[in-house]
Amino acid sequence: MMKVIPHSLFTEFDIDLFKSGTHYRLYEKLGAHIIEKDGVKGCYFAVWAPTAKAVSVVGDFNYWQKGEHPLHVRWDESGIWEGFIPGITKGTIYKYKIVSNNQDIETEKADPFAFYSEQSPNTASVVWDTSHKWKDIDWMENRKNINNLDNPFSVYEVHIGSWKRKIEEAGRSLNYLELAEELVSYVKEMNFTHVEFMPVMEFPYDPSWGYQITGYYAPTSRFGKPEEFMVLVEKLHEAGIGVILDWVPSHFPDDAHGLGFFDGSHLYEHPDRKKGYHPDWKSLIFNYGRNEVRAFLISNAIFWLDKFHIDGLRVDAVASMIYLDYSREDGEWDPNIYGGRENLEAISFLKEMNKAVYANFEGVQTIAEESTSFSMVSKPVYLGGLGFGMKWMMGWMHDTLEYFKKGPVHRKYHQNDLTFSMTYAFSENFMLPLSHDEVVHGKSSIFGRMPGDEWQRFANLRLLFGYMYTHPGTNLMFMGSEFGQSDEWNFQRSLDWHLLQYDGHKGVKSFIADLNKLYKEEPALYEKQFSSEGFQWINYDDANNSVLSYIRKGHYVENDLIVVCNFTPIVRENYRIGLPTKGSLIELFNSDNTKYHGSGIENSKMLQIEEFVYNGRDYSVEITLPPLSVVVFKIK
Repeated sequence: MMKVIPHSLFTEFDIDLFKSGTHYRLYEKLGAHIIEKDGVKGCYFAVWAPTAKAVSVVGDFNYWQKGEHPLHVRWDESGIWEGFIPGITKGTIYKYKIVSNNQDIETEKADPFAFYSEQSPNTASVVWDTSHKWKDIDWMENRKNINNLDNPFSVYEVHIGSWKRKIEEAGRSLNYLELAEELVSYVKEMNFTHVEFMPVMEFPYDPSWGYQITGYYAPTSRFGKPEEFMVLVEKLHEAGIGVILDWVPSHFPDDAHGLGFFDGSHLYEHPDRKKGYHPDWKSLIFNYGRNEVRAFLISNAIFWLDKFHIDGLRVDAVASMIYLDYSREDGEWDPNIYGGRENLEAISFLKEMNKAVYANFEGVQTIAEESTSFSMVSKPVYLGGLGFGMKWMMGWMHDTLEYFKKGPVHRKYHQNDLTFSMTYAFSENFMLPLSHDEVVHGKSSIFGRMPGDEWQRFANLRLLFGYMYTHPGTNLMFMGSEFGQSDEWNFQRSLDWHLLQYDGHKGVKSFIADLNKLYKEEPALYEKQFSSEGFQWINYDDANNSVLSYIRKGHYVENDLIVVCNFTPIVRENYRIGLPTKGSLIELFNSDNTKYHGSGIENSKMLQIEEFVYNGRDYSVEITLPPLSVVVFKIK
């Protein structure tokens, strides 16, 4: 094996951008890159370790001996160590051995920019290239027309390790290529518009579900190679399905091979424990005020959109980033320079990240998981917002699930739980989430929360989803909910697919497939989903009957939909609702259809609208409301 030859991929301009925190494609320079130098093939290595006094590449090729292949430090005070090692090929296993100027502390670290890693529990990086001949050109060219905020977003949230398992092969998870067949055909059958993957970036600890990341630039090797994950994305695109990734810039674990105390100093994490340690997750928090760390993270967001053709990033735990006192008692946090509790550096980082993402890619979206009333999360940066495309509507989720847990006899006293969301529904671009967090830690599954006998529980579940899809905003549903998974989610085993032999579960699955189809086919449900112009109450105060009625509106009045929800198991015949115009009312969709395991009560014929003042409108009609149902009508 030959010695390290001085070489650099960096220009002075690259270094200036890196130092100022505005180099957003660092993955093209830092890390391990297979290149040819003077006719010799090998690998160029570059790593940021400003506190180091020596850095060497170690691996199987030199028997993990430090100092055998020392990198050269750059002269420009960037803190970057680099060099070319001839003969190193794709698949070589390596780490960086770092000796620190800080008391000669030695660390052995995986490459923060590695494109591929050894399979857990092993922790070394693997020299790789991520070349792939993409075949999704139609999707990419048309994405700006289908991934916009006035288009349908019906998102299926997936944990790859537990979606489906091969029972006959010791219960192993499906790999990326198997998912490219099975998951893609299932999501297409179910008519979802997007898949959201819980973190696919390399992580050491399975019970973290991927939220404790050590390899930000590497799809986890648990399920295959990086290019096989690319095939999965490509197949989803070819099926007309967008791909959203969970992204975690909020914290990272302190595993010995990870980013923590990287070069014997607090390099990636904030040095002040009040800002640099997360008490909830016992993990480290990035130093958002350090330019090079900002460049690392923003480059990472760009990387997935660039190299993997990802269509959106759902940013995890935003509230924990933007508040200094998040999960901290008095005395455990220090106010900002203005005396407030906002983390100004994190806020500035999120704005910069969103600006970079939207400036570099057409038709992508960023989505904030943000659980507080922090204002303007999904408003553009130039208006003073954080710049996200959407924000999870956690308040709606909490209030709605609380309401549905109650028996129908009690619901009339809690109608406000449902109507309250409309007082703030248009303050942000909201996505309505029923996510993985709602089906773990003793909360029960979504189906498990539903009250009543077995028939009523299934009817309640269909009603919940029907209400959700006709409420303004976009939609996200965690895997298993679409067929009424009865047990809590367990990341160590497959979803309970065997339940589909039973009519109730089969009915829910059929209902969700048709509900997604309705959402995609009816412009009134998405064209103005973030605007108050897209929603109008017919009657929100019929608490006595536990009925809500409202109109969803698109660009054209002939597309308007009338939605009526009956939250009790009582059939209501001759139920009158006020309408804005005369004509006929046609039932378009009914959650009580026998196809969905409902009782089959419907409004079968065209209903003539009368000139009869009701609900403050000049016209009205009498309809039949099935038990525990949502019914959607159109005026002809």
